Amino acid sequence: MTRLSILTFAPASSPAAEPEDNGYVALPAPVTVDSIPTQAGAIVRVYQDSDGSLSSSCTGCGEYAWTLRVTREFAQEHADICIRPLRPAA
Repeated sequence: MTRLSILTFAPASSPAAEPEDNGYVALPAPVTVDSIPTQAGAIVRVYQDSDGSLSSSCTGCGEYAWTLRVTREFAQEHADICIRPLRPAA
């Protein structure tokens, strides 16, 4: 099975965002909608971004995924195969 992971660093603008004095638009933080344990004890977290899309991150291998096709099932597939244990906090 082929997996496609796309990194994003600039979320789409949101109608709820308001410009600050310096012109920067502060967007609402992503909301955690699911936490899925891996077989090695790490967690795959699923977030809903301000534009309604989903993203996921793994506390074991560090994979971050954002695509228009990320779903809870996508995150569950990663949790099922990831064998890296929880990474220590930096």
